[in-house]
Amino acid sequence: MSAKIKYTNEPLGKVQVIADFLPSPAELAFREEGVKVTLALSKKSIAFFKSEASKHHTQYQRMIRRLLDVYVDAQAPALGSNKIAATKVHRAR
Repeated sequence: MSAKIKYTNEPLGKVQVIADFLPSPAELAFREEGVKVTLALSKKSIAFFKSEASKHHTQYQRMIRRLLDVYVDAQAPALGSNKIAATKVHRAR
């Protein structure tokens, strides 16, 4: 690996330009609007997610949120749309 690389000015041969397939920085920074909810879950569910989250160095709430998002995305085609319409959540007063 100590050998020096010798660059030459030779043709590269047949070169193909491909379209940019990477998401833009704006798309990477996008974060969906969240809605705070109160939800009672079983102790065994919380213990499971906390254990898994610590193994993967993340937050258990984030894992639960992602699980629900994946479920909703999987159900959207069955409902006849690619996106489920957002509903307004009102607090009980």
